[in-house]
Amino acid sequence: MSSALDQNPGGSSLGPTGATSPRAPSPSSRPRATGPKDQPHPQAPPQQQSKVWAVSWSLATMVAVALLAVAWNILAGTDILTTATKCTAAGATKRAVLACSQLKAALPDIVTLPAQVQQYDDLRDDNWSHTTWQRPACITAPTRSDHVSALVKKLVKANVPFAIRSGGHSPNPGDASIGSNGVLLSLHALNAITYDAATGLVSIGPGARWGAVYDELDKYNLTAVGGRVMDVGVGGLSLGGGLSYLSDLHGFVCDNVVSYEVVLADGRVVEASADSHSDLFWALKGGSNNFGIVTRFKIRTYPSPPVWGGIQVFTADQTPALMHALYQYQTTPNKDPAANLIINLIPTNKHLLLTLVYLKPAAARPAVFAPFSALTPIFEQTGPSTLHALMAAFPPANQPRWTWYVRSLRPDAALYADVSAVLAGDAPEVAAVRGLQAGSLVAAVQPVGASAVLAGRGGQGGGGGNALGLEAVNQTWFSVSAAWWRAEDDARVDRAVRAVHDKIGELVRRRGTGLEYVFMNDANAKQDVIKGYGRENVGRLWLVAKRYDPAGVFQRLVPGGQKLPRGW
Repeated sequence: MSSALDQNPGGSSLGPTGATSPRAPSPSSRPRATGPKDQPHPQAPPQQQSKVWAVSWSLATMVAVALLAVAWNILAGTDILTTATKCTAAGATKRAVLACSQLKAALPDIVTLPAQVQQYDDLRDDNWSHTTWQRPACITAPTRSDHVSALVKKLVKANVPFAIRSGGHSPNPGDASIGSNGVLLSLHALNAITYDAATGLVSIGPGARWGAVYDELDKYNLTAVGGRVMDVGVGGLSLGGGLSYLSDLHGFVCDNVVSYEVVLADGRVVEASADSHSDLFWALKGGSNNFGIVTRFKIRTYPSPPVWGGIQVFTADQTPALMHALYQYQTTPNKDPAANLIINLIPTNKHLLLTLVYLKPAAARPAVFAPFSALTPIFEQTGPSTLHALMAAFPPANQPRWTWYVRSLRPDAALYADVSAVLAGDAPEVAAVRGLQAGSLVAAVQPVGASAVLAGRGGQGGGGGNALGLEAVNQTWFSVSAAWWRAEDDARVDRAVRAVHDKIGELVRRRGTGLEYVFMNDANAKQDVIKGYGRENVGRLWLVAKRYDPAGVFQRLVPGGQKLPRGW
């Protein structure tokens, strides 16, 4: 993608929907959470010492010796394989270091080596979650599409892996980072934002943040179907599908892209649109980083009218009532597509956060939110505002480490009641996270209307539809996330979050309300996202990949992000 998954849409600082402040001019000036920078390297277990026993040469002893010989050969073979693996890894790192020295000589202004300690660390650590921090052989910061073209050609020729980062708003290691055997292409300097009044389109570099996009569009009283978190990068969100407060009206973020400037695996730069390279245009609408590196998006804009919205905070004992109100809201006939909401269930601190957004002027709570009127919040801040002001109002999330999983499902009252029990404050998984330094477990409940899916099928972004394979039904994207402080707690947190995700999955299976689609921008690296697009769409994606990348560069040399599933 123009970047691997950058995460995420969202509207609260308390989960995958958490907001952070708009993009600073340079990575080094961007505030970050403090905490342990690097995960400790696990030490190898001590080598077992062989022992010698005195034996008598009986038949049993001979059989035992023969078995020991077989075992020794197996162990020796394992040792040889381990050595070979180490040699292969060392060779890959050496190859990457050599490629970096050549890149530095050819493009000195955009290549940063580890020896440039401060600049390298600032660039390396620009990823949102510390779980993704790695040490690439070098970091490149192209400022033009021809830079990207030159980098791709040199890396492919040298057979060196690389990662692509737009905003880096993903907690998955490898999505937008890579280790010492590869090169990081940071697209943060490709961040130009230009509005064309004649066409109504805004041209955006993949390194721009949505907050900066909205700031520019405010000059014209316009908005775009973009991220709900100001600090999210344009590239990853757009290529993963992207959910917006405007989606029920105008489709997903990808549906509103009119054209892509793309650097292909052979270094060619092409423009993909409904009229040119239309198959690639379709594939990029949810296809992630599997086809090329997007260096420019052209996106539709819309008027930005006054809105009504804000937040309400509830105590955890109101979870069943809040989830039942959500069911009523989702199943109301002819639901107003101007209405949006997100629920963050936060069992670790025993609170619930309801974010409401209504995309029309209103002096008081719109009738579409009536199902929530019976609940009594302990805090409320709602009223007339602007969309961009509402999104900018959320404070940054300051925990350094994050993970998440997501699933999609149909609204179901009984299921929602059962989910409330899974997320009770005394659940063992909740307790496991609560007991950690800065530990927080959050379930983000994101309703998506059938109108959003239908808008995408209609090709809002200039024709062609998208690759997501979504069913045109009202649905819920249910994301379970956690934040914490220390690297040594990574495995414990992942087990807890995965356990909650799996328990909810079992409830969904029993109720028969599950959907195949997995929202890429909130997905864990362990989830097979693109498989959920359906057999037909996956087959089409492979055809596009083979046409534009016959050597499989973006499958082989870009290991991070969601790859096309094999065996299709």
